[in-house]
Amino acid sequence: MENTTARKGKNTQVRAAIAAERRELADLLDGLRADQWGGQSLCAGWRVREVAAHMSTGFRLSLPATLRELAAARGNLHRMTDRVARRDAATHSTTALARFLRDNADHPWTPPVGGLVAALGHDVVHGLDITVALGLDRRVPEERLRILLDAIRPSTLKFFGADLDGVRLCAEDLDWSYGSGVPVSGTAQDLLLLAYGRRLPDGRLRGAPGNRFTRPAEKA
Repeated sequence: MENTTARKGKNTQVRAAIAAERRELADLLDGLRADQWGGQSLCAGWRVREVAAHMSTGFRLSLPATLRELAAARGNLHRMTDRVARRDAATHSTTALARFLRDNADHPWTPPVGGLVAALGHDVVHGLDITVALGLDRRVPEERLRILLDAIRPSTLKFFGADLDGVRLCAEDLDWSYGSGVPVSGTAQDLLLLAYGRRLPDGRLRGAPGNRFTRPAEKA
């Protein structure tokens, strides 16, 4: 009974974090300039527009529609999500893309694996894909970061293609570290991006192996 109660309490906390993250990101998107919407994100090949479109796909596509899209992509999930993101980014206005997030702040969608925590990670990381690439100083609230940082496992790294062999991630702004080896230091949210397979603009990490995880700033 106690475990069930604790689990329900955790789920309530994560749902509240998801809703708050979506509303805050919708407000941020509403404030972007046209050139920022066309800027490159941390997601390879996607502008901010494609990332924003992708973030709301799970709310807008029914299961049958998703299965049709997957069949059209010959079962390749990456190909499907890329095509849908590009199509929707071209179809919907920036106002609509922001509104999709706001209007679905409490939507129960979760990714195929990972449940509510994965849904929070989807929103937080894609939000950082936008803000870090654009050089915006948005700080994800600590309680949301801790939920995601505490959930990092070797399976997480494998799923996102993150190679942290021989590296210990050390947050400079939180009491958190992960892995073993040569230290790489940075903000907790930047280190979260590394665990999700992202490469960061130059100058955001400290430590000799940091170059493994960065890209030239002009390409960010």
